[in-house]
Amino acid sequence: MAVPPSAPVPCSPFYLRRQAPCPQCSWGMEEKAAASAGCWEPPEPPRTAVPCFGVSVDQDNILPGALRLIRELRPHWKPEQVRTKRFKDGITNKLVACYVEEDMQDCVLVRVYGERTELLVDRENEIRNFQLLRAHGCAPKLYCTFQNGLCYEYVQGVALGPEHIREPQLFRLIALEMAKIHTIHANGSLPKPTLWHKMHRYFTLVKDEINPSLSADVPKVEVLGQELAWLKEHLSQLESPVVFCHNDLLCKNIIYDSAKGHVRFIDYEYAGYNYQAFDIGNHFNEFAGVNEVDYCRYPVRETQLQWLRYYLEAQKGTEATPRDVERLYAQVNKFALASHFFWGLWALIQNQYSTISFDFLGYAVIRFNQYFKVKPQVLALEMPK
Repeated sequence: MAVPPSAPVPCSPFYLRRQAPCPQCSWGMEEKAAASAGCWEPPEPPRTAVPCFGVSVDQDNILPGALRLIRELRPHWKPEQVRTKRFKDGITNKLVACYVEEDMQDCVLVRVYGERTELLVDRENEIRNFQLLRAHGCAPKLYCTFQNGLCYEYVQGVALGPEHIREPQLFRLIALEMAKIHTIHANGSLPKPTLWHKMHRYFTLVKDEINPSLSADVPKVEVLGQELAWLKEHLSQLESPVVFCHNDLLCKNIIYDSAKGHVRFIDYEYAGYNYQAFDIGNHFNEFAGVNEVDYCRYPVRETQLQWLRYYLEAQKGTEATPRDVERLYAQVNKFALASHFFWGLWALIQNQYSTISFDFLGYAVIRFNQYFKVKPQVLALEMPK
């Protein structure tokens, strides 16, 4: 399914001349593994070539490498006029904005991948998903990739916080945008979800590479293995539709443009086909925040039902029935368990390898504790007949 690059090789001395297929014209490693296992058919990749520069940006000193890339992408900018702004909210990558004008209407974001994040993220898959979402009007322009990152268009607006996403006016827009993304199909066939493949891969990393150093506050690896098997058996029976998902819709990945009255989602590292209810349940978990996690902010039943009603009516174009809303409510809260487990494993891996200043171990403990706390309540939820 790989498509040869259609664009000529740029004249830049930094252009990376690769023998291997480039990210924008091949589908990802996870998809290849899943396809070889008979899980799905590969989606048709976008056919727009993206320049790939042979530049590696130092994670601990981003600006020189970022400005080197800017000279390629914006040769008309005078180097002495380029302004930069560091964003420090991310806990996977490092990000800097480069611009000239104060209004940042033309602004290039340079994102440098975090240490060993290739263990967590399929970067080829990320580029393909970026282009797919762009083709459907759901993502900014992707300007280029480089050896350890990518450059893309700045999305105008405000990154939301936990206090914003619970406001009815805003959560309606979020529900509508998620419904739009969930209708995207890369080709005529519908793949199976990557959730179990990813979680098994994360669990294997924890078991084989991190297990001896696991904190006493984290469940033993044998318990984690049992819970993962239970999740797969229980959740796979819920018949949640498989759709194209963002899979990481925390607050800061939602940008609100008040002038245009809409929201856009950013950061597509974990995007891909997955259970509809996982994407929504994962977002509901993010109401609690990341830096100061408080699950008292998890949306109450009434808020969830209204959110789900907006979502279903946008997706179907007709009024949602009470049964449909209740059914999705049950599925979402059950899949929220998988979200806790997924990010708990993720945080254990990040704790081992990441150089970003964040308490990954503490975050893992919080997610696993919440998993075991809400599991009995979730088990009590009944699916409408």
